[in-house]
Amino acid sequence: MPFDEFHVDDDVLALLALGEEAGTTADRAHVQECELCGDEIAALAEVVGLARAADTELVTPGPQVWERIAAELDLAPVAAPTPAPVVVPLAPRRRSRAWGWIAGAAAAGIIVGGAGVGWALTRDDRTASVVATATLDPLPGWSAQGTAKVETSRDGTRVLVVDVDEKSDDDGFREVWLLTPDVKGLVSIGTLEGSSGRFDLPAGLDLSQYSVVDISQEPFDGNPAHSGDSIVRGALQA
Repeated sequence: MPFDEFHVDDDVLALLALGEEAGTTADRAHVQECELCGDEIAALAEVVGLARAADTELVTPGPQVWERIAAELDLAPVAAPTPAPVVVPLAPRRRSRAWGWIAGAAAAGIIVGGAGVGWALTRDDRTASVVATATLDPLPGWSAQGTAKVETSRDGTRVLVVDVDEKSDDDGFREVWLLTPDVKGLVSIGTLEGSSGRFDLPAGLDLSQYSVVDISQEPFDGNPAHSGDSIVRGALQA
């Protein structure tokens, strides 16, 4: 199973959720076969249904909504649009650009329980594919256990997610590594604080080569090398 997959463009998915005859024949065939794209359309269609069925007056989102969206997307702080935009209910089979539809649906979602805003702010998490997992077993001297998984987003970025039930020793810290199966090559991914962590993986890192997740106990000695004291370790499986 490859670590990166091709999916239908977001604009096409949004239009299909609106009931439009969008995309190519290949796009529509892909949607029928791809669970991820099918789930995306179902989620979008649910927001559309809520917006169209809402029997209430729509209001313009307040400035705190734009601030929250900017913070979630790591954008520079911006003031709310001036003059404030007028929010219009979605008409059946209305054709629009996907970003415009998302804004309208999100605003409508504020009225119907926040569904639109919740979808907009968590969409990246929901559309990430889990492409590999590992069970992390304890090494001699440790009783910890854990799990690891690699998530790939639509844009191809990859994240290593680890969970370990062992707390760090106060005299040191825990570091996450990816090793080669023969343990002759290793790459430091980051420091694990707490029991869980998410780590962006370098774009050029070959996970078929560096396929073993290792979490080590490291002393505060200023030495960036692996201490040789591994807490848990496990091989990623696609």
